[in-house]
Amino acid sequence: MYTDPREFVETIAGPLGWFYVVVCVLNVGAAICAWRRKSSRHTPCAVRGDSEKHSTSSTDDASDRTPVNGTSADGTRSVPATIGWLIVAAVFGVLATLSFAGRPPVMPDRLKLAIDGLFSPVSFTLGSFGLLTVLYLGRTFFVKPVVAWAAFNALLLFMGLSMTDPVFASIVTKPDNVPIVAMVYLLGFFTWLGVWQAVCNDQRNQAGKPPAEKDFQEKVLTWPDLVYPELICMILVTVLLVVWSLVLRAPLEGPANPAVTPNPSKAPWYFLGLQELLVFSDPWLVGVVVPCLIVFGLAAIPYLDRNPEGSGYYTIDKRKFAFCTFQFGFLALWVLLILIGTFFRGPNWNFFGLYEVRDPHKVAALCNVKLSEYFWVILLGRGLPQAPAGAGAIARLGYVLWREIAGIVFLAVYFIAAPPLLGRTILKRFRRDMGFWRYTLMTVLLLLMLTIPLKMILRWTLNLNYIVSIPEYLLNF
Repeated sequence: MYTDPREFVETIAGPLGWFYVVVCVLNVGAAICAWRRKSSRHTPCAVRGDSEKHSTSSTDDASDRTPVNGTSADGTRSVPATIGWLIVAAVFGVLATLSFAGRPPVMPDRLKLAIDGLFSPVSFTLGSFGLLTVLYLGRTFFVKPVVAWAAFNALLLFMGLSMTDPVFASIVTKPDNVPIVAMVYLLGFFTWLGVWQAVCNDQRNQAGKPPAEKDFQEKVLTWPDLVYPELICMILVTVLLVVWSLVLRAPLEGPANPAVTPNPSKAPWYFLGLQELLVFSDPWLVGVVVPCLIVFGLAAIPYLDRNPEGSGYYTIDKRKFAFCTFQFGFLALWVLLILIGTFFRGPNWNFFGLYEVRDPHKVAALCNVKLSEYFWVILLGRGLPQAPAGAGAIARLGYVLWREIAGIVFLAVYFIAAPPLLGRTILKRFRRDMGFWRYTLMTVLLLLMLTIPLKMILRWTLNLNYIVSIPEYLLNF
């Protein structure tokens, strides 16, 4: 770790210059694509085969002459988009020049402090949920290639400016985290691609046209049409892995020593979500029950969701509930936990900002209060009920249940009273179409999924770790 930030900036200036050069070249390529792309009576989100159909039709109305990606319907070139991406390329070219000169632009300290303050556990979690909501409601705008490419440039600029901070750079360039950073961008791209295809199909459906997948009904031979491209991809991936292994050192450590434990000791990225859940739940619940429920819930999807629409092609309007449930469960409840465990957890598993020094002596004010303590001690001003000495097993069980009565009532209302209440209000159509048992199973699985963000918020705001805590019988929830 560099003690002098200026020394670190001088060290990172060269690689950062090449980073800006790559982004500049990407934007030059975007400008060339915008200049070469033409539109000839394309419909919104036109696909292969549409142009041929429209070119042979003489009865196209004005609604079929919708511009695509800023190009005009008469085939003229998209000059504004071309100029815009050239300007962006020039900006990154200037940043590259400054970096090669040893003076890369750095993020102001006040801005870094503001970002660290904004990325507190509660605000980051709730902000992620709000961002997913905004992206869903405005999906027809955000899936536009121009908007998506602009957001991609903004993220790359944020990455470049943040790399001048020693703490941020040490996290991102850690050999364990480099593939995670790459996967974040890849996940964003493929999520955008799937939503873009779904929005295109929804627009085609509104225009009375079949989904885009209907245009790809031609069958091809496995050899050479499939095997040959797979062979090329295999060779390219092999070359990439060889170069990766030569450039990036493997994060190998010394032999395992039970007397020396890394701080923090993090699991591989694909287990970081489960490791993060250990902060909010018992190990048996996270390590056994939750994975079983995930497998069971995935296996139950074909039996719970029998909607025949939207099968075999991308769509959102036909499967809004399924789309939102999957995106929330995957992005908000799994990918988010991996990001928190990778970039925000530091020594002693404390929560740190992106630019905050990982101080092992940081003390977090977490008291781990149980709901029974909130109810009996804080609310009623009494001590926790305890069985008298010499009480029998049934009496001790009764005192334990009475001690946890607040949590038991809460869970009973949550899992027993909530499904019929939802079935008479916002999920009324699902209860009518699915029947009693299928609807009940679906709502219980959804409520179990929602307990994860609920417990996260309660832990970070009220220090509430368990709703029901019965350690006498190894039961904590």
